[in-house]
Amino acid sequence: MTIHTDPAVTPFERAPEQVAFHRTELSVILSLYGRMVAAGEWRDYRISCLREVAVFSVFRRTAEIPLYRIEKRPRLRSKQGMYAVMGTGGQVLRRGHDLKAVLRVLERKLIRAVDD
Repeated sequence: MTIHTDPAVTPFERAPEQVAFHRTELSVILSLYGRMVAAGEWRDYRISCLREVAVFSVFRRTAEIPLYRIEKRPRLRSKQGMYAVMGTGGQVLRRGHDLKAVLRVLERKLIRAVDD
């Protein structure tokens, strides 16, 4: 009796790994999120951890498309930088190696002129 096995499938196959935000990265993102919620700009968020990218999506209302997406792509670490802020239409608003520097593009929304 001969047993034929598929060479592509091994009995100890690992599940595909996911990219996720680290605790320090999430604290920086959630700090900005809290300030934007307090200002009345943002209301909801979603975190997606996929094979090649981790995404923090920000919503004005739950049923809408995200206003902004904060993405982490480790494959771009040595090229353009692994952090990016994407706009509603998919345009890249800022990309870089430092998360705090990349998020500054969103912090400008908090700065408003005060009427005397």
